[in-house]
Order: sequence, then C-alpha cells, then structure tokens
Amino acid sequence: MSYIVGVDVGTSKIAALVLDTESGQTLSLCETANESETTSAADKALGRSEWDADRAADLTMGCMGEAISQVDATRITGIGIAGQMHGMALLDLEGRAVSPFIGWRDQRCQESFPGKDQTYINRMMELAGLGGFAHTGCTPATGYMGSTLFWLAANGDPRVARGGAGAPVHACFMADYLVMKLTGESPMTDPTNGGGSGVFDVVIGDWNKPLIERLGIKSEIFPPVRKSCTRAGGLTADVARALGLQPGISVAVGCGDNQASFAGSVCCPADSLLLNIGTGAQVSAWVPKGLIVPSVDTRPHLDGGFLLVGAPLCGGLSYALLQDFFRSIGSAFFGAAGDEELYEEMNRLARSVRPGADGLTCIPLFTGSRLDPSKRASFHGVNPANFTPGHFARAILEGVAEQLHLYYSDMLENGVKPRKELICCGNGVRRNPLQADILAHTFVMPARLPVSTEESAFGAALVGAVASGEYPTLARAIKLVRYCACE
Repeated sequence: MSYIVGVDVGTSKIAALVLDTESGQTLSLCETANESETTSAADKALGRSEWDADRAADLTMGCMGEAISQVDATRITGIGIAGQMHGMALLDLEGRAVSPFIGWRDQRCQESFPGKDQTYINRMMELAGLGGFAHTGCTPATGYMGSTLFWLAANGDPRVARGGAGAPVHACFMADYLVMKLTGESPMTDPTNGGGSGVFDVVIGDWNKPLIERLGIKSEIFPPVRKSCTRAGGLTADVARALGLQPGISVAVGCGDNQASFAGSVCCPADSLLLNIGTGAQVSAWVPKGLIVPSVDTRPHLDGGFLLVGAPLCGGLSYALLQDFFRSIGSAFFGAAGDEELYEEMNRLARSVRPGADGLTCIPLFTGSRLDPSKRASFHGVNPANFTPGHFARAILEGVAEQLHLYYSDMLENGVKPRKELICCGNGVRRNPLQADILAHTFVMPARLPVSTEESAFGAALVGAVASGEYPTLARAIKLVRYCACE
C-alpha cells in the first residue's frame, strides 16, 4: 500500500496530512493559519468576508510541502483536497482569480435589494417561485455561491449577469481552485461542493439551470460536475518539483469539507450521528435516499446517498464570545492584558455546575441562524444562585448541544432511522471533554472521538486513496477510521 496526502482548506486553518493506506496511521501532519483574508475594516463593518485565493493556495502548498517532507515522498501516490463548500471566486479563462474569494461568512445578501422592501435572499425566493428550490437540498443563504453570484448579477456585474457582455469567467469553489492549481486542468467540481451552492439540483446531480436563469445568472459560468472520488488529473511537473513529489501523481476532484469530515470520522454511516463543533457546529446523518426535512440541508455524499445536515451557526464561537466577555471584565476591573487563555478555567467552573445549570438556559444564536440571520442569543432563568461564570459557561455548552439536538429531532420526525452512537469531532469537543459529556447526555447515546484530529483532511486523503486506485470504494476506505473514548 501507499501514502496519500489529504488537505483541508478551512476558514481559519489549513491542514495537510500524509496517510498510510495500509495501517490508517497519520504519518505526518502540518497545520497553518489561513492568513489570506483581505477584508478591510470598513467592509467588515458591512458584513463582508473576502479572501485572496492565490494567498490561500500558497499557504496550502507550503503546508503540504511541510507534511510531505516528513515522510518517504516516493511512496506518495495520490492527493485529496477538501474545502469550504459555500464561498466562491471568479476565474478568467486562464485560471487566474479575477475577484476575491467571497467566503461563507459574507453577509451582503442580507442587505436590502435595490428598490424592494426585501433582502437579496428574499428576492431570490420570490424570483424562484413556488418550488423553485425544491431540488436544491437547501434554501438560499448569504455566503453561498448561488447567493453571491445573484448579488453580483443584480448589481450589474456583466461577467455574471445573464445577457451581460463582460469577459468570460468561471465560478469556482476553494477546493476546486486548489485542484486546478495542482493539475493545470480547467476548473471542475463535484456534487458535494455543488450541493452547497444553493443552485444545484441534488436529484439529477447537476446545476439547476432553469433556476439559475430565473435568478438572472449566466449558467455557463458554473464549472462542469465530475463524480466524487475520481481523478481530476495528474500533478504538474512544476508543482511536483516544489512539493518534492513525482509528476503525474493522482489528484482527486475536490470535495466539500462536511462530507470529507463525515468520511474521515464515521465508519458505520447507517448507525452513527456525526456532531462537529468548531467555530460553528453541525449535526450530520447519512441516509440512502434524499429526504425533505425543512430545517436541514440535504447534501450529496461522496459515494452515494445523502447527508442530512443541520447547522445552527453556533458552537465554539459562542464559547469564544463568553471568553472575550470574561477577558473584558479582567481588563476593565483588574488591569488584565485581555488576551489570557481562559478556556481551561471556564471548563473547570462549568464542570462544577450541575446539569441544567440550576435553571439557567441559553439559546446561543449570537450570529443568528441560516434560516433567520436576525435571530440573537438569549439567557433565561437568571437568578441570584446561577448568576456565576460557571453557570453561564455551562449554559452555553448545554445550549449548543440542545440546538444540535433540535435538528436531530426534526430528522427523526421526518422518517430518519434513530442512530446508535455519536461521533464527536472538532476542536470544540476535543479541547473540552465536558462538551462531549453534555452531548452524550443530551442525545442519550454513547460518544466516541476519531483518533485523527483533522477529520476533514483525513477524509480527503480517503477520497484521494479511492481516486488513485488504492481502494475500490470509499466504503472500503472508511474502515481505516479509528476511535478513542471521549475522556
């Protein structure tokens, strides 16, 4: 067996690892901050989220090179790439980025549509008509590729607007941009990325062209769709030289980070529920056929079937905001520097509080929800006994678990088979065992952690192993996933 490189290009971090396809062991791992954001302070105040795609690619190449340098590079036979599946950049016909990469946190589509008493998202829903988004697997949300392209078209970008005479461009996801850089091939995507755009038909597995046309967007700017877990092309000689690899090594078609994380964490898809808590949070369940559950997304999975995904937009960010609040108290009243690491003490205090936080509850939607970005967080049941740092810390952790459980309850009510175990991943769980305990208590299931700490990069490596021929199917490859108990 051989080695495979797996890469995850995240919003805050880029990770690259080398996987031994015989033992399932991660032989090397490199992580680096994704320092490619270019959003100005003024644009941040407007809710923009813009990034330099070339800078992100350079950081990723450096991260890959560091991971590769720690192993016998002659044994590497493939590369798999995962990345955030909602943002997008525009490329010219030579593959050069001609726009910023506009990320999933971008809020421009919550602005008022010109001349209408509605947001851009509401305007999309109106133009789509009844049932217009029935087969997209998700309703449009700000930061999605389709929504951002609609905003550009509505604001007169001739490259994007249907009938516009601008220079030809391609719309491209971040993972697909990296694959293009590695192979020199024209941009292409797969259903796992396309399904996160809001304008993809998850039933037929291709772009929803009638919907795209009703939204006034050029349908020809969308990349061709290739089957997941297949080869996109071979590594170019120049990139191979820079990375210390042989030219022609297989590079898989890019895939979505949610699906890669599921593949890198769950070896028994029909029995397990994946809970991922990082900056945000997600609950994911595999189903063999597409289901319509109003509150969740239906996303194509990598090797057949679908993932039902609930994403409440709360998670580690909510806990981080509480840390910032405690820091501000330290600075204002006690002369603290304001950059202290407080999580360990927060966890200790939260663990000393009984389940239920003595009646204090939290709805931790500080930045809203995908369906209603105007929602905000709230605390209920505050009294003199629970007005303490530990109670507030525990209430947020329990609130995150409860928000995830609401999505699971909706899945069960719509015909999803009950699951037997939780698979927990993400730094919000790995760095806080109490959160794992709370999740197990809330869902009334045993919880396990994957051994691999970079689940999405691990899953991308499994995709790369299938694309390169090391494994015949992903179902075989995921048997490499190993677990440890939540401590």
